[in-house]
Amino acid sequence: MLPPACFIGVFLFPNVRSIISLLARPCRILLPCNPTIHFSVNACLMPVCQLDGAAVTTVEGIGNTKTRLHPVQERIAKANGSQCGFCTPGMVMSMYTLLRNKPKPSMEDIKETLAGNLCRCTGYRPIIDGYRTFCERNGNSCCMTNGSGPLESAENVRLSQDTDWPISLLYNCFIGLEEFMPLDPTQELIFPPELIRMAESAKPTTQRFRGERMTWISPVSLNELLQLKAQHPQAPIVMGNTNIGPDIKFKGVVHPIIISASRVRELFEVEHKPEGVCVGAGCSLSAVRSVLEKSVSSLPEEHTQTMAALLDQLGRVGGEQIRNVATLGGNIASAYPNSDLNPVLAAGRCSVLLLSKDGKREVLLNKEFFVGFGKTILKPEEILLSVFIPVSRKGEVVRAFRHAPRKENALATVNAGMRVWFEEGSNVVKEMSVYYGGVGPCTVSAEKTAQQVVGRSWNEETLCDAYKELVDDVTLGASAPGGKVMFRRSLTLSLLFKFYLHVLQHLKDTVHPPLLSVSTMHTYQENLSDILIFTCAQVTCVGQMICGVVADTKQHAKLAARALRISYEDLPDPIFTVEKHSFFLPQRKLEKGDVSRAFQEADQVHEGEIRLGGQEHFYMETQSMLVIPVGEEKEMKVFVSTQHPTMAQEAVAETLGIPSNRVSSHVKRVGGAFGGKVTKTSILVSLTALAAWRTGRPVRCVLERGEDMLITGARHPVLGKYKVGFMKDGRITAADVQYYANAGNTADESVLVAEKILLHMDNSYNIPNLRGQSSACKTNLPSNTAFRGFGVPQSMLVMENIINDVALILNRPAEEIREKNLYKEPSLTHYKMEFDPENLLRCWMECKEKSELEGRQLSIAQFNQQNRWKKRGISMIPIKYGIGFAEGFLNQAAALVHIYKDGSVLVSHGGTEMGQGIHTKLQQVASRELNVPLSLIHITETATSSVPNTCPSAASFGTDANGMAVKDACETLYKRLEPIRKQDPNGTWKSWISKAFFDKISLSATGYYRGQDLYMDWEKQEGLPYAYFTYAACCSEVELDCLTGEYRTIRTDLVADIGRSINPSIDIGQIEGAFMQGLGLYTMEELKFSPSGVLYTRGPGQYKIPAVCDVPLQFNVYLLSGSHNPHAIYSSKGIGEPTLFLGSSVFFALKEAVAAARSDSGLSGPFPLHSPATPERACSACSTRFTQMIPEAETGSARSWALELP
Repeated sequence: MLPPACFIGVFLFPNVRSIISLLARPCRILLPCNPTIHFSVNACLMPVCQLDGAAVTTVEGIGNTKTRLHPVQERIAKANGSQCGFCTPGMVMSMYTLLRNKPKPSMEDIKETLAGNLCRCTGYRPIIDGYRTFCERNGNSCCMTNGSGPLESAENVRLSQDTDWPISLLYNCFIGLEEFMPLDPTQELIFPPELIRMAESAKPTTQRFRGERMTWISPVSLNELLQLKAQHPQAPIVMGNTNIGPDIKFKGVVHPIIISASRVRELFEVEHKPEGVCVGAGCSLSAVRSVLEKSVSSLPEEHTQTMAALLDQLGRVGGEQIRNVATLGGNIASAYPNSDLNPVLAAGRCSVLLLSKDGKREVLLNKEFFVGFGKTILKPEEILLSVFIPVSRKGEVVRAFRHAPRKENALATVNAGMRVWFEEGSNVVKEMSVYYGGVGPCTVSAEKTAQQVVGRSWNEETLCDAYKELVDDVTLGASAPGGKVMFRRSLTLSLLFKFYLHVLQHLKDTVHPPLLSVSTMHTYQENLSDILIFTCAQVTCVGQMICGVVADTKQHAKLAARALRISYEDLPDPIFTVEKHSFFLPQRKLEKGDVSRAFQEADQVHEGEIRLGGQEHFYMETQSMLVIPVGEEKEMKVFVSTQHPTMAQEAVAETLGIPSNRVSSHVKRVGGAFGGKVTKTSILVSLTALAAWRTGRPVRCVLERGEDMLITGARHPVLGKYKVGFMKDGRITAADVQYYANAGNTADESVLVAEKILLHMDNSYNIPNLRGQSSACKTNLPSNTAFRGFGVPQSMLVMENIINDVALILNRPAEEIREKNLYKEPSLTHYKMEFDPENLLRCWMECKEKSELEGRQLSIAQFNQQNRWKKRGISMIPIKYGIGFAEGFLNQAAALVHIYKDGSVLVSHGGTEMGQGIHTKLQQVASRELNVPLSLIHITETATSSVPNTCPSAASFGTDANGMAVKDACETLYKRLEPIRKQDPNGTWKSWISKAFFDKISLSATGYYRGQDLYMDWEKQEGLPYAYFTYAACCSEVELDCLTGEYRTIRTDLVADIGRSINPSIDIGQIEGAFMQGLGLYTMEELKFSPSGVLYTRGPGQYKIPAVCDVPLQFNVYLLSGSHNPHAIYSSKGIGEPTLFLGSSVFFALKEAVAAARSDSGLSGPFPLHSPATPERACSACSTRFTQMIPEAETGSARSWALELP
């Protein structure tokens, strides 16, 4: 029997994983609550009990490959908008819902619809381009931001000032609109007639659903609701389940009684009055938004100040799926400290009507209403019936402000609602309210600050006094939850200043005072030897596995795990950061030239450091596996989401003490991996196999998002300390760099990461005297592991920061210093590998030309001169990335190809499909070698029983190695068929295969690729660790808000040398996806650990990856023409990893913008800006008068809330 609080996602898909999150979910469902209203919800939050009378549509219901795809599915597929595919159902259902309600949407509609969806693979551009085709069209072109302008040709696309939606040169390049199936609203699913009849005939009655531990009650009248609340005052009222649901799901909270008020009509009533609008507390945020939009459009502007401010916030609360169910009353009553609406409601003089059996009372939403974290003055037996939003008065200005880690679908760091009322015809303040969220346990009133302003003229002198008062009025302790104490306090000042500027403009338009100026003067190892499945005696990090629980259902397993009680004895002095110098051996070193002498001869010498934080893989599909005992010979079938099937096979065999031939590892596809599904998956699959072995039954293990993030580690945080010598003309003559990588509590692959850091320390620069030392540091944090780039993104960031420092010291553009130091002729690397940088230089010069770098630098300088609080920056970054494994044995691959009598071909190979398109590319290889259509070729899975001894799909080498193996097998088969083709040159493929079978010619062949003899001799400090280099260059421009640290990427131009691409669509998708992942690494993704080593950021609510809103507004990708590569299949190049580092172009563009802001404050020269360059760090680095007003010493007065890594 299902528990009453069972979610529809569990009910419909009990064995299918979805992202566990309030804010992002691939399992979207569509709920038509009558024949004309449709809305999407999160299946993982919507209780089944709440769906009585609703029709639920899932992605399987709108179309499939067996019958017919829906246009929404077809367009995302044809636009190459699906890589690993795990996010695709969510994207499809979000867009499908929009089209059911609005068949011809605008780009703004699509933007809002997709804001609640996340993708880790594509970079979003192809998804946007695919769904752009549904927009209103003018002629044959698709609309842009405003829904009316045509998309220009690739050569003529330019960014307008008001554009806030990504455009690219790739739109419509590969497919034309005429190829798409038309959208016909008349052919959509109808609302089930039986549900309509049931709703019309049945008399509404109170529903009760009883479970073992919980009873769900759903009344139909207000009186019943009040009686239930009087009988069960502690029972929570559920509407959207966005607050109670996660507590039940993640924290195991049990409520004996839950009251669902979703059928009480009075809670949804809306009444428009001359004094304002009264909105039922049960109205969803989407419904409230519609109500306010109508009021704002019909009433004079002076009467809608509060309503307009609320609308600003409503568009950014959660995603569409959350807003469709979350209610206004729930938002108020939950009293969450970061609520975006409560500060505006409080500042705007709004009130609530509270009701109980004993009577009613109307209460203002003010500081007396919010009494603590999650607490209000609401009595246990009371309900919140409605919210009254008054019209604003003449001379009244209300504004809402919000700062969040991400523009869309993220909880606010700090928000504010501010109101000022002026005496008629003047700028004298009659009344003022200032409320903040995110700076206390609940919504906070800056009452003393507001009183400081009342009775005074609205000018800079008044506001300067207000700032001084605010510093003492709103305070935060150094150990305040959420950390970022100085930043949050400075934001309270910055947001007040923004309000001041808004009001100045309003006064200018109304009372025409003299224009007030704002002063700018204030202003790989193949074993798991050091890894334990379960720790027995000593726990060395939070997140280390102690035991596993096996049960008949997931719910029972979770209950049993929570019932465990483990006693710990704290060990002294745990190590969390790299400064303790606890190392895994060996430590590595590389050196060329005479570094010490070069420092003596340099014109200038500079020392500095940069820290790069870790990065969570955040694959859409968490670690997942199923192990099935088979037969009587101790055989185990392992179905696992892994990059390395053989490692999983060997881990199971070693754990169970059986030969590898008794274990078969199967991988159909992987829902994203990025390096995180190699060693970590093998540990988990060993545990799962042990459970299956002991019980003799199939056992499934699927980690929830929080568990996955806590247990499996991340990208290595790195500290880079450097000393650089350079000449006055910008030539770098010497560099000495020490790298410290935070490995965590086990070695894993950390030493290999430290090695690759050294091998790429030069990036693209020919520095004649270069020395590097790299160490993997042992700490008491969860063990870090491989991540896309494998140390290269950390290594190259240090080198680019060196370049940036030199440019700041010499007061020259960083691009000039970069170009002066690039490799320019055939050279030896610092490990004596020879290469020709011709294509590196071509990428650099072509990117420089395509991006119009020099002209835009002049425009940006002019923009920065004219703007004090908005600054722009531009940066161009090159990359030289080595492809292949330095451990030569990992570069081999094998394949098995069968041809069946009907002519169809089955290809098996050792690579795993995880969104990078390896199956598609290898089908193309087989098609080309056998000279048959792609339709005849199929790849079903990767299995160690078909292709043994596979190597990991990693290092951007999967297609190179496995492609050559497939090519070898197909060449063997094609050669066998040669006599038959000669005998019957006019025959068909099918006839040749039939003839071969009857002539007893084998139609199966294995293929093998030995790979190059790559190696690295660390004693001699020389080697050939890479097969070849992939080159690229990228230019990005950003605009920074110096008051808040928020930024937007205005434009990105990227030129990549990928040889002769086997599949340009796939490769461009990899380039864009890697770039966006790099943008996240360097500017927004931040892992936070408590001082005791507990990971805070365990889910999308706390950890922010890039979303649709973070895509550059103009994103242009160019493939270098005329490139050849004799070292890979068909002269192609690996591209999966290299362009991730190019996301740092946004980081360094931000640094240029920060430097411009610092210049206005009289500051020059190098300055620290660690990665990620979050708004907090960018704002602090700008060193505005507001950040300087916060006393820095205060943050050290108590224990910090979070560790500063690495």
